[in-house]
Amino acid sequence: MVRRFLSRFGRDDGGATAVEYGLIAALIFVVILSAVTALGDRTDAMYDYITTAIASATA
Repeated sequence: MVRRFLSRFGRDDGGATAVEYGLIAALIFVVILSAVTALGDRTDAMYDYITTAIASATA
């Protein structure tokens, strides 16, 4: 009985596929988070520059 269960458990790879998809999703999330973090500082600096330019042009 235990031997049959372990044999069936060894052949079942459905959970492995779910784990692989989970790892891929986590990797994509990390890449997106890194890109947003890296570009966020540059975007903030760009908006500060534009705000300063508009304020000095209208003053």
